[in-house]
Amino acid sequence: MDKKIILIVDGKQAEYLGPISLLQLSRKWQKVHRAPIVAAFVNHVLTSLDGELRMDSEVSFVDLKQSAGISVYRRSLAFLLIVAANEVFPNARVTIEHSLSKGLYCEVYKGNELFSKNVTCLEGPMQKIVQEQRLIQRKDYPLDEAIDLFGKLGKQEQVKLLQQKNPATVQTYSCGKVIEFDSSILVPHTGYLQKFALQPWQSGVIIRHILAEDPTVIPPFEAQPKLSDVFLEAENWGKILNCRYVSDLNEHIKNRRQMDLIHVAEALQEKKIAQIADYISDHATLVRLILIAGPSSSGKTTFAQRLGIQLRVNGVRPVPLSLDDYFVERDQTPLDETGKPDFEKLEAIDLTLFNHHLTELLEGKHVAVPTYNFITGKREYNGKVLYLEPDQPLIVEGIHGLNERLTRSVAREQKIKIYISALTQLSIDRHHPISTTDTRAIRRIVRDSNFRGHSALMSLKMWPSVRRGEEKNIFPFQEQADVMFNSALIYELAVLKKYAEPLLCEIKKDETEYAEAQRLLNFLSYFVSIRDDEVPANSILREFIGKSCFYKQKQH
Repeated sequence: MDKKIILIVDGKQAEYLGPISLLQLSRKWQKVHRAPIVAAFVNHVLTSLDGELRMDSEVSFVDLKQSAGISVYRRSLAFLLIVAANEVFPNARVTIEHSLSKGLYCEVYKGNELFSKNVTCLEGPMQKIVQEQRLIQRKDYPLDEAIDLFGKLGKQEQVKLLQQKNPATVQTYSCGKVIEFDSSILVPHTGYLQKFALQPWQSGVIIRHILAEDPTVIPPFEAQPKLSDVFLEAENWGKILNCRYVSDLNEHIKNRRQMDLIHVAEALQEKKIAQIADYISDHATLVRLILIAGPSSSGKTTFAQRLGIQLRVNGVRPVPLSLDDYFVERDQTPLDETGKPDFEKLEAIDLTLFNHHLTELLEGKHVAVPTYNFITGKREYNGKVLYLEPDQPLIVEGIHGLNERLTRSVAREQKIKIYISALTQLSIDRHHPISTTDTRAIRRIVRDSNFRGHSALMSLKMWPSVRRGEEKNIFPFQEQADVMFNSALIYELAVLKKYAEPLLCEIKKDETEYAEAQRLLNFLSYFVSIRDDEVPANSILREFIGKSCFYKQKQH
């Protein structure tokens, strides 16, 4: 029987006869949104528009001007590619590899062979399916039925993962003959996916899509060959470790083979750091400045320590200079578009003083360098003096390291720029890569709790601002790096799990960040835990969980 329900929709109270579908309600509220609505938060839980409201609820519609909306759109485009590929090439196998060039890099296989022709031939069939507005139907299956279903479809990595996770029910989406296990949210029908393009790249294709900044246009394509090579290296590392999917990692742990996995994963990173040190040493007569940059929680601090050791093995003795000590006085910090201090803006650094000191150090002068007092917001001079021998380079770590404006006083040929990020080798399954952003977010939540006294709620509240800073100050300069380093460890989420889960569980349902916390908890639930005492003391992972051999941290 219909009954009156009170809804707070986008902050405004309204009364309706229930039950009412979210899709129906979204059509009524679309006129007050600046972009198409693709999902909704219902009582702070991200929900598909095919859902129904049967009781008093708080509803906040998600459109394509929001990052959550773009995530729904991008995941739905990946599903669309899978549907089209299976119709054009019966029994085709699609792998969704990773984000690249503001899109999704994917590969298509016919049988076990990579389809080497131009995969952009799928763009026409994808557009046809969009115009047909085919339903994307969501259905929950009991676990036994889902395992039987995916077993018959030959999706063994999904079967293994479901057996390991053992959920009561399994959410699926289907369109035509394609059915997918997927815990995320997709659009209700393909007609929502109006804007996309396929870009051939290496052995596959990049699905280019709209962004939240302007969901009316697809941004111009920008090739990222260096970053692409690092992803390829990560894929090769996964093959060396015989660990491509989360289910593979879980099997290693359950069969007590994790120590071998940890040792090889750490050795691969150490070998790469040694190779970077060799590259720097080969240019030692010219290079005076080593710049290390990367997004939040990429492991820059530990990497810099380990690189310094490898350089000393080669007879190169770098001198560290902290960029943090060159922040402007706090009352001079530039403001962001909301009027709040923007500490990640390049102008938050005293560029004139920093470059003056660089010049003097490279000229062989003794320089009294400052120490920034983060409590008072002022620079202090406490007698710290730096001096470079003629064969000693400076090593500087900070988010602006790739930006030429930071070190404008030093000629480009005297600098080596290193970009570091956590580009995980693992995927949940062939259609669900693990997001680099999610890995870094979990690292940050754990680190902030262990060493900064921040709750997971505080970390998640700060994360959008951190991400905006990265988009402005780091990612546009990635391809200017001379060297790239992947700090991800294939086993790390199995270690971080025990730290992150209780922190995320503390976030209450009435908090805006509750939905994100639940999404990350669901993601972590796929992993079997590894004890942290099995992590080497010099591991990059120790930067987040503690007991690093490089610096004093809170002990556990």
